[in-house]
Amino acid sequence: MNPSGVVKVFGISRVRWFGSLIAAALCGLSVLPAVAGPAESVANAPAERDMAQWIERMHSAPCSRAYAGTFVVLSANGAMSSSRIWHACDGQQQLERVESLSGTPRTVYRRNDEVRTFLPQARVVRSDRRDTSGLFPRVPVVSGTSIAQFYTPRLLGQERVAGFMSDVVSFQPADTLRFGYRLWSERETGLVVKLQTLAADGRVLEQAAFSELDLNAPVKVEQLSRLMDATSGYKVVAPSVVKTTAKAEGWTLRQPVAGFVPVSCHRRAVSDAPDAPSVLQCLYSDGLASVSLFVEPFDPQRHPAQPQVSSMGATQLLAQRGPSDMWLTAVGEVPLQTLRLFVGQLERLR
Repeated sequence: MNPSGVVKVFGISRVRWFGSLIAAALCGLSVLPAVAGPAESVANAPAERDMAQWIERMHSAPCSRAYAGTFVVLSANGAMSSSRIWHACDGQQQLERVESLSGTPRTVYRRNDEVRTFLPQARVVRSDRRDTSGLFPRVPVVSGTSIAQFYTPRLLGQERVAGFMSDVVSFQPADTLRFGYRLWSERETGLVVKLQTLAADGRVLEQAAFSELDLNAPVKVEQLSRLMDATSGYKVVAPSVVKTTAKAEGWTLRQPVAGFVPVSCHRRAVSDAPDAPSVLQCLYSDGLASVSLFVEPFDPQRHPAQPQVSSMGATQLLAQRGPSDMWLTAVGEVPLQTLRLFVGQLERLR
């Protein structure tokens, strides 16, 4: 089921969590809880950090140095994808190159909020602009809400990942509206080198980690920028993207979903054709988890009569007919009940 190109517009990427924060691998890595070994005793562990300190450390890590590596993302249903990433930052610009090693050949470049996807088989480059967001987007505090209210951090110990000693920390959710997480943060830089998304019963829904990582890679911003701009021989397509707000588009949530605040909202054309229909996409986040709401006119030729539900690893999708004869699609790395809340709270203002 493809809700009118929403999946294409959204570009659900299994490396999205890592964004400009990690991006590289997981191949045969253990999913067992980490424990401190003899060489890394509790006495040598860092002092417990609070939630804000952990997030700030991991959020700022990508600009500490250039890196390159290979990563694999594995879902509980057995789906696996792998990519190669190169990342550089000069303090003002972050650039990264992500080359798919599985599935359809493609290379994605991101320069701050500018994204270009090279599809070599079709000789097409898709150009887009997306709000810059790493593993932990900087979510504004709204009505006293803060990430510390909904997750509790706990240092579990230390463990080696891709040859680097890492602090292992769990983020335990305070309610059933979000998943839990276990992260491995490289001790020197804070870079997230492994991530697990956990169901309420502790099952690993999805995990990703570096299988190979070079934290001293000779990757330069100028080098990646030249490659990103090398579009000769490709057809460059750039579907229209207009920044907006849910309110300006005539939509609101009757009541906010606990902990989730609006991050961005865009109206996106589903293709580069001049008369292409558009989809409204509004993104909400609690600082760790995120949910995208897509709104478009209901079309009986393209949309099924019954609600549609699907999942892939930690990512859930709910699509159904909504108010004012619109078709609503909610996508996010959250439990299905959270998506139901979003869809149920969405109402038309005009």
